[in-house]
Order: sequence, then structure tokens, then C-alpha cells
Amino acid sequence: MYSQELPITQRPIPKVVDTPTTEVTLPAEEAVQLIAEPAQDTTKPKAFLQYKLESNALGYSQLDRKKNIITLYDQALIIYGDIKLEAGKIIIDNNTGDVYAYGIVEDSTGNYVQKPVFTQGANVVEPDSIIFNKNTKKALTYNSKTAQGEFNVVAEITKKVNDSVFFMRNARFTTSKNPENPEYYFLARKIKFVPKKKIVTGLVNMYIADVPTPLGLPFAFFPMTTERRSGIIIPSFGNNNNQGYFLQNGGYYFAVNDYVDLTLLGDYFTNGSYGARVESNYRKRYKYNGSVRFLYEVSIQSERGFSDFRKSGRYNLNWQHSQDPNSNPNSRFSASVNLGSPDFYRNSFNQTNQSATLINNLSSSISYTKTFPGEPQVNLNTTVSVNQNVNTSQTTMKLPNFQGSVSRVYPFEPKVGAKKGIIENINLQYTVNAENTINSQDTEFFGPGFLDQARAGVQHTIPVATNFKIGYFSVSGNANYEETWVFDTVDQTSFFDENGTVRVQRDTINGFDSYRTYNYGASIGTTVYGQWNSKNKDSKVQAIRHILRPSVSYTANPSFDQYYERLLDESGEIISDEERFFSRFEGSIYSAPGRIYSSSLGFSVQNTLEAKVKDPENEDGELKKVQWIKSLNFDTAYNLAGDSLNWSPLNIRGVVPVFKDVDLQLNATLDPYALDNSNQRIDRFNIENGGSPFRLTNAGARFNFKLSNKDFIKGDSEEELGKVENETLRNGGRADDLFGDPIDPADGVYYEEEPAVEQEVDLKKSRYNFELPWTLNFAYTLNYNNTGRQNAITGNSIMVSGDLELSPRWSVGGNTGYDFVGDGISFTTIRFQRDLESFRMSFNWNPIGVNNSWFFFIGIKAGALSDIKYDQRKQPDPRF
Repeated sequence: MYSQELPITQRPIPKVVDTPTTEVTLPAEEAVQLIAEPAQDTTKPKAFLQYKLESNALGYSQLDRKKNIITLYDQALIIYGDIKLEAGKIIIDNNTGDVYAYGIVEDSTGNYVQKPVFTQGANVVEPDSIIFNKNTKKALTYNSKTAQGEFNVVAEITKKVNDSVFFMRNARFTTSKNPENPEYYFLARKIKFVPKKKIVTGLVNMYIADVPTPLGLPFAFFPMTTERRSGIIIPSFGNNNNQGYFLQNGGYYFAVNDYVDLTLLGDYFTNGSYGARVESNYRKRYKYNGSVRFLYEVSIQSERGFSDFRKSGRYNLNWQHSQDPNSNPNSRFSASVNLGSPDFYRNSFNQTNQSATLINNLSSSISYTKTFPGEPQVNLNTTVSVNQNVNTSQTTMKLPNFQGSVSRVYPFEPKVGAKKGIIENINLQYTVNAENTINSQDTEFFGPGFLDQARAGVQHTIPVATNFKIGYFSVSGNANYEETWVFDTVDQTSFFDENGTVRVQRDTINGFDSYRTYNYGASIGTTVYGQWNSKNKDSKVQAIRHILRPSVSYTANPSFDQYYERLLDESGEIISDEERFFSRFEGSIYSAPGRIYSSSLGFSVQNTLEAKVKDPENEDGELKKVQWIKSLNFDTAYNLAGDSLNWSPLNIRGVVPVFKDVDLQLNATLDPYALDNSNQRIDRFNIENGGSPFRLTNAGARFNFKLSNKDFIKGDSEEELGKVENETLRNGGRADDLFGDPIDPADGVYYEEEPAVEQEVDLKKSRYNFELPWTLNFAYTLNYNNTGRQNAITGNSIMVSGDLELSPRWSVGGNTGYDFVGDGISFTTIRFQRDLESFRMSFNWNPIGVNNSWFFFIGIKAGALSDIKYDQRKQPDPRF
């Protein structure tokens, strides 16, 4: 029934039927067809909807023909163009084009469930309720939640103006993974939000654990792009005891293109010290990748006019380049450059990696290798290298080195079948090595006369070898021919100085010269096996095998005295009673050929001891093989051409397994000859002198191991061996973390974090299963010296480092050591790290020694807010 007053309409009043049709429940497909019917327009037909409207609901779909309203209930869904709306209840008003979406209240629990989820393209919004107009595409959402890049945004009211602009009131945005209860958030009263681009706010301040902080700004801009963008890097600030207040690591980041970036950073201190840094990373997939970093610093200590005033400059160039092996298998270019001032790692402003201060050598090399495949294969390699000793400032530069080689060739091998006999196994190679070496002090590096110190030469080597078998014995023979070219020689003359002492004057003669040498030798050896089997099946040890590999070798080095001359004075007369000889090749890059003829026999014995024992962890009773002695080697030699002291000392080296992957390495040297009163070796056996058959001249023992809680868990898989190359290794330090992991001064991170895997926890079991993951690195070294009756321990030190995870988000660690000979504590650090979910906090402290320093950092993890951080540090005292 209708009332007497009818609404004004351009359409005729539909015919009234007998059955009530005020509200009719229709299938969703029929409802779509009804609201998608074109409107009656006699002038120009126009579709009522721009897109096809698809809808569905699990509960019911209801159409009110009078009000022209569709209601979808329980898991309602509509799709309109690129818009997808899911909710517990959706109402579509076809008169105004408004779409209302709400959650529903469960009858049993009273919870508000099936909250709306509004999706448009890649943008997803999850409000409590929403009003959307399908004609204007504008929307109002209440208590909406959306994720944009690293940000989670929760707004009290959100107004969608168009596809790219949103306005929000009382919005909270955070990078916390729990936007409902974040550890921190920024509260902004008004926001203009452009998805995937930016957030522009009015007054904004930071809340931590729902507590407002005084950290606020009248306005703020937050970039939200998922792509790399150029931008300003906010510097760190603080106070340094040596240089005063500072701004550090501030600058600009350039996103050059998809393959290269560039970072410019600077440091400034109130006492006038400053520093600059240029960094660039580059990568081309399947081709190459690398990084370049250059740092320059000027440090000022004290004040001008004071006696302790110092002004010093330092620099460091670090370039790492690696080529994908698959890009060109026959050609490879690589670079590992770490070049700089000797004191850089000890006095740098940004040196937070404590272990880098222990580096004694800076090594750099750039190499290119070219291989010509075939038979024989030809390999060419060119290398430029620089080695700097930071303690002595001695620099050795090789510019360049060239190496060429031809693979092994068997000229008499048969065309088919295996090689047999002495003739068919004859093989030879060819190697050429050209060097140009410069030795100088760091202060003279590339200074005047630097290139005049170069020593150049070329050395050709042709080794010839063969091997064959005689019964159970393996026999090999070898000969080696070398030809050496040099480009400067020396001439020496003797004279008396004012005190009547004989002096030698050396004159360098530039020009090409050469010499040729050769040597030859042979060896014979075999392998002997000793086996013992237990007759008792219940015995723990079921079998023992001893492997013995004795060998005898012969080596001859002829005398090349034709390259030597007697030392004379300027007039050609001998002014010394001694017969003194010199070679014009002394001091050349390859030194002079040997003048003393040697012919010696070498004796060596290698031992290995293995056993088969019952495995208590194997229920089937299978045996497992264990090594009791991995190696125990003895070697000595007898000089057939010597007139005295023919026997060489007996060297002993052994490796004994102690625990799992822990090996005890032992070495000792036993001398059969006695000493005189001056502690010099004499041609008399020690036993003939009233002593023992051998004198222990030196010995050593060392072992290191790494343990963790996983080593004591049965069935746990072993950790992957090795670490990815880190900053310490690139700088020339240790590959392991015995001295602690390196820290990035920009974000205070010890290592790259792995994403945490959320797992359901059995509360009953977790109450009793208390586990603290830990790792322990242990290294011990002992050295004994008695070459001249010292009978002294020359080295006795221990190093320990470890990490303990007190909780999944809290870890502590450190390293220390003790030198028992020097009677002092060695390099020591203590480190803490706390994962505050959205924040990270770290503290690294070196409490003692010349490297006494500390570094504290706390900051937001997310890269978009990485500039929101606080760090403080105390640098080590500078060393001049």
C-alpha cells in the first residue's frame, strides 16, 4: 500500500500487485541486474553504473524496491571496478550512490566482527565502518587501519578525496608490526596522505608506550616510496673529549639509477677537526658488483700555541669488486683495495669496529686473469698490489706483476689408454713471472724519487717431472730450470775508512743482465697399513688401523760460483785477509744464485691412527670411524755435501682430535748437535757431549674451537661453516668473530638481522623448557724456545669470546684474553644488544688499554625513519 502523497518522479508509477513487495529478498545475481538496468532517458541513453557491480553475501541479499536500497549481510562482498569492499553488512543506496559498510555483532559473544576491508588497487584500508560513494569515489572511514610500505597508519577519521589523496584526523602512524598496540607512534592532528609517496602532517609529536614525549614538530614530512630516492641524511650529534661537540655522518644520498648509488657524508667538530666520506655501491645482475669508499679526515688536538698541539690528516680508500663467475668463465677482473694512512684505523672519527684497531697490515690488490682454453691451456694474470705495515710504515708496492703459465704437457703419453712407466709419465710446464717492486716508507709514497727505488725482473721456469711404480713403491723424479732477467746490477769495491775499518761501496749499474740456474731431485715412498681387530664383540673398540707413509727424497743444488767475484779495492788489490766474494745480482729482485753446492737426503714419516668403535647413539649397533691421531709427521735431512753439521734438526708436527671439531696442534724441533759456551752449534752430537740424544730447541701447542648450545643437543643440524665476508675481513682482519662482530656506525648494528619466525608456543612445555642460546670461541697458544739455552716460554696466551642470548630480544657478549708472558690482559670488549621490536639498541665498550672507548646507539629499525636515532661514543685516545 502507498500513502496519498506520492514522490515526484519522471517515471510512471508502477502497477500495484496483490502480493506485498516493499522488501523482497533476491539472489545477489538478480539484484545486480536490477541496479545495473540503464535509466530511462529519451534524449541520450546513459548507463546507470560506470562498471559492472558484482556482489555476494553468505547470509542474505535484500532489495528494497521502494527505497531502491540493497542490503547484503554476513560476509558481504561487492566489487566495483578496481574497488573491492568486504564487510559483515553492506548497504547500497542506488538513489544517492552511497555505500555503507559495517561489521556485525555476534549474538553469542557480543564481539564486533567482520569489520570492513576496503581495497582499491594496491591500497588496503581496514576501518570500523565506512561510507563510500560509487559515483564520486569519495569515502569516509572511521578508525581505519592501512599499511603503506614500512608504515602502519591508524586514523580516527579518514576522508578519501580521490584515488591519490587522503585527509586524516587524529592519525597515528608507526613502523611497529602491531599497529593496535605499538611500542611507539607519531600522533598527528591533521594529515595529508598520498599513498606510496608521502605523509605531510601538521603538529606531530612522538608517543612511546602511549606516553607523550617532548619530541615534536610543528609540521613533518615522511617519504613513503618503495623505490630508492635521493634525500638528505640527518647527522648525529654529540660531544667528544678530544674534538668537542660534533655533527657526524650528515650529508646527502643520491639514487643515481638502478645500478649505482652515491652517498656524500661529512663530519665537523667545534675544535676545527673535520672529515668527509664518499661511498658508492654498484651492482649489475649476472655481471659484477662492488663498492667504493673514500674517507679523508683532519684531526686537531689541543690548542695552537700549546706544546701538545697536533694537526694530522689521514685517508682511507676501500674498493671491493667481484665478477660473477658465469658472466665470462675465461676472463675475470677483481679488486680488493684497502689503502690509506697507517694510523687510520686507530685514530679515525668513525672507527666503532674495535677489532679493526688490531690490524697490522693493509693489503690491496687489483688483478685481471685471462684463460685460453685448449690443450695445453694458457693462463695470464696481471696484478697490482700494495702492502702497508702500519707499525713500521713500510710500504711494498708491486706495479705490476705479470704471471703466465702453460698447463702440464705429457709429450710421450700414448694416444689411447693410461700412461705407464717412466717415459710416458714425463711432463713439463712453463711459467713466466715478471715483477716490478718498490719498497719505501709511507712518507715517501709517490713522493720524489719514489719510482727510482723500483726493482724489476723476469723469471722463466720450466719444471720437468715423472713418476712410476716399482712394486709397492712410488718413485718420482724432477728437474727444474730457471732463467732470470734483471735490469740493474751492483758493483762493489772495498776501502779503508778514517778509522782503518774495511768498508764496502755499492754502485748500481743500470742495464739488462741475466743468469741461469737448475736443480734436480727424486723421491721414493710407500704406504704401510697395520690392522688390529678385537676378538671381543662386546669391546667398545672393535678395530684399530695404523697408516704409515715413509718416504726418502734426494735434492741437489749445484754451485753457481761463476756469477761471483772476489771483493777488491779500487786498484784491484785485496785489502782484507778474508776471502770475500760478491755477486753483481745481490740486491736484485730475485737475489743472487746460490754459491754453495748442496746435496741432501730427506727422510719423512707420516702417521695416521684410526679406530672403529661402537656408537652408543646407534640402536642398530653399527660402528663408527674415529680418528685418534689425524697426523703425526717426522722429517729431517742429511747434507751429503756438507763438511760439518750434516744432520738437520728433526721436526715433529701432529694434529690430535680432542672434542668433536676441536684439534690440538703440536710442533717441536729436536737438534742432535750440542752447543758450545757461546751457545753456538758445534759439529758434535749432544749425546757425545754428555747430554740426551736430542736437544729440544723449540715447541708449540695451539688449539681453538667454537662451541654452542646446539653442540649438546642430539640430532641438531650443524651450523653452516664460515661467514659472509664482513667489514673486518675486507680491512685485513680475522674472518672469525674472535674479537667481536663489526658495527656499522650509521645504524649501530652488529649483524644483519634475520626475520623472526612466529611459532605457537606450548605454555605447559615452555614453563619447564628454559634454554639460553650461547656460543663460545676459545683460542690458546703456547710457544717454547731453547735454541740458545734460553729455556723460556716465549708465548703463552689465551683468547675467549662468546655471546649469550638472555631472551629472544636481549643478548650480551664480549671477548677478552690474557698474556701469561707479558702478564697482562689482552684486547677486551663488552657488548650488549637489545631488540626493542621497532627499535634497536646496542652498546660496545672497550674498558681497558690504549683502545679504551665505547659506543652507544638507539634508533628505529625501519629505513624510512632511520634518521630518528641517538648515538654517543668515546673515541680512543689518538696515537702519534
